[in-house]
Formats: sequence, C-alpha cells, structure tokens
Amino acid sequence: MKLVALPAFTDNYIWMLHNGRQAIVVDPGDPTPVKTALQDLDLSLEAILVTHHHPDHTGGIMDLKSLCSGQVYGPARHLIDGVDVKVHDGQQIHLLDHVFTAWDTPGHTAGHVSYTVVPQHGLHQGQTLLWCGDTLFSAGCGRIFCGTPEQFVQSLSRINTLGDDTLVCCAHEYTLSNLQFAAAVEPDQAPIREAWAHCTQLRSQGLPTLPARLGLERQINPFLRLHQPAVIAQALSHGAPDTSPVSVFSAMRQWKNEFRA
Repeated sequence: MKLVALPAFTDNYIWMLHNGRQAIVVDPGDPTPVKTALQDLDLSLEAILVTHHHPDHTGGIMDLKSLCSGQVYGPARHLIDGVDVKVHDGQQIHLLDHVFTAWDTPGHTAGHVSYTVVPQHGLHQGQTLLWCGDTLFSAGCGRIFCGTPEQFVQSLSRINTLGDDTLVCCAHEYTLSNLQFAAAVEPDQAPIREAWAHCTQLRSQGLPTLPARLGLERQINPFLRLHQPAVIAQALSHGAPDTSPVSVFSAMRQWKNEFRA
C-alpha cells in the first residue's frame, strides 16, 4: 500500500492510497490531480471517501464518479451530491482488502467525519493512517464553521487517543503558518523550532510537510496541548474565562483567527 498526497488548488491535498492496481481518494475537491495520478500510475479508482461538505473537498466527486468502480462514502449529517453511502460513527468500510473505520469528528463542521485504516502490508504496515479533513492540521486545527468548541475539543481529544506513530493526513498545507502561531504560544518549546526548520526545508524543495506524526503533534500543536500550563496561561491572557479545555480552546482558536506573524 502506498500513500500519496496530491496537491490541489493553492494549499489542498487530495490523499490517495493505492496497492499498485487500485486506488481510493479522500476529499477530491479537484478531479484533475486525481485523473492525472490514476493515468500516470496506471490505477483504477475503487472508491472515494469524503470528510465534510465544503467545496474544496467535494468539487471533483461528480466528475470522478464515472471512473469509480465502487462507491462514494461521506458523512451522514451532510448533504453532499454524489455520495452513495452515508457513514456513521464506527462504521466499517471494506476497501482494497482492508477495513476502514469512520469516526465522527465534528467541530470544523457539525457533521465532519474522519477515517482510519491500518495497512497490513507496504511501507506503512501496522501503522494507523488517519484522514481527518479539516479537523486537525499539523501544529493547528480547523476553523469553526457550523460546529461548536465543545464538539471540537471532544474530537481532538478522541484523535489524541491514537498511537504516537499514527500518520495524520491533513487536507491543507498550513504547517508553516501554524508553526508560527505555535511558537507564539510556546516560545520555549524546542520541538516547535525543530519542526519549523525541518518543514521549511521540505517546502523549499517543493515537498509536502504531511503526513504528520501524531507523536510529534502532541509536542508542537497547541490544540492538542490544552492542559499544558503555558498554553493555559496564554489562553487566560487572551480572554479565556477559566482553565477548562473548552475555554482554553475557544480563546486559542479566536487568537489564531486573528493572528499575524
């Protein structure tokens, strides 16, 4: 099994997982990169997974359906044109001889879902892969559109139960800007500086900073560090009424919305 990040638009990634013959794609906002990859790699499209309803994640579905031998899976709580199977929390999906599991991860949107799989062979054998759409980014998280802070905290807490080696397949290349914010939150956190140097080098070579390793995210991502004293102190200084995770998250998210490096 091979994992491929297909750049789309200015900063999106469409994720492809394939076995050398068949492929699945996640959040195909633009059909063109998918068609190009299928042709270049001589792959057939087996299925499409969708995390939420925003157009930069769904815009290519209808164009790709004619190439897809299987079904399009999407969140039950979103109305998305082209979705064949509406998935619920814990639902298992059998694709490419593997079992994918849908997780409810609301917050960015009220109906957002994520997907996990543990490949049984290939480069990522035994390693959990997580496609989390716009719920979690490297060193950051998504904005709140039609979800709530309470939902977001619960979703991030749930993702945070996965193992350190989990590969987080985010849908946007926001890592460097997120690391600038993370450094403002925790200026003394050495892993943030190290991640900045590493990711800057990757981007200078035209390479993606993703997927991210969850173990590192626990050290550099302020939205996974809501219980850390430094993060709490920053949240209080930016208007959090108390030290509860939801209050800390809300203050941090609002600060991030307004942050300029």
